[in-house]
Amino acid sequence: MEIFGIKINKILEQFARDRNWDKFHSTKNLALALSVECSKLLECFQCLNEAESNNFSQDPGNREKLEDEVADIFIYLQRIVIKNSIDLEAAVINKMKKNSISFYSYDSRL
Repeated sequence: MEIFGIKINKILEQFARDRNWDKFHSTKNLALALSVECSKLLECFQCLNEAESNNFSQDPGNREKLEDEVADIFIYLQRIVIKNSIDLEAAVINKMKKNSISFYSYDSRL
């Protein structure tokens, strides 16, 4: 996957390889770590109302925390993708086709 002209997969693989972490990066362990990171993202918004949560990233300190947690989530998700040779683009397109059948269009303003 190429994002912003940088080969993210190579960077992630090299980072894990340099630290000898591949032996710990089973799909199960990566999924567990992903869950932890999702919980840390949720913690950012735990005691906020809707308006506060929508404005959370306006504060520079909050924005940095949000960016860090989103990046951690992406890193673990992408490691799962790499370990399982998933074509993420194809998987997303396929899932959106399924979603278009399961979740029909309607006016959500009701």
